[in-house]
Amino acid sequence: MIELTNPKNTAILYVHGKGGKAEEAEHYKTLFPEVYIYGLDYKTNSPWETNMEIETAVINLKASYQTVILIANSIGAFFSMNAEICKEIKHAYFISPMVDMEKMISNLMAWTKVTEENLKHEKIIKTDFGEDLSWKYLCYVREHPINWTVPTEILYGSEDKLISYDSIKAFADNTGSNLTIMEGGEHWFHTEEQMEFLDKWISKQDD
Repeated sequence: MIELTNPKNTAILYVHGKGGKAEEAEHYKTLFPEVYIYGLDYKTNSPWETNMEIETAVINLKASYQTVILIANSIGAFFSMNAEICKEIKHAYFISPMVDMEKMISNLMAWTKVTEENLKHEKIIKTDFGEDLSWKYLCYVREHPINWTVPTEILYGSEDKLISYDSIKAFADNTGSNLTIMEGGEHWFHTEEQMEFLDKWISKQDD
């Protein structure tokens, strides 16, 4: 749990997921009324580029605020975990975080019948899922295993079709994170019921 001894000297960095936008950070202002909240409008879409944008945002916030808290959604959590920010973040909230990107890429390759040899030769292969398979991306993921040491709360929907329960449970166990599961919840928390659950979950952490 987070103990905000000085909310006015605290900033929250919100990192959205794919297709999201920085303005989503506005939602959390009612939940943390005394805390400065900044939504990152990152311009890149790879862990070796977006991580630098996140690092810069954290450094800038730390220059003005004593405490920085991270809220990250989906692939935004993956990008954040690839940034060198563990020492700067007091606590993190992950919503449907992408915790095993190698497995996701492998699954996508299996679904599209793309072999590693194919991908290595072609470098980039387009798929019917709207996601490009990238040999560089796969190599990066393998060469940069996640080493996340920030105290973290995770919210996961039982009907998440992108991240398996086994993956999320293994990550939570390995990092000592607290895992909360919403029965019937999806990867994208967006319905009224899901957002109400999310709000109650995140608010409880500051009791």
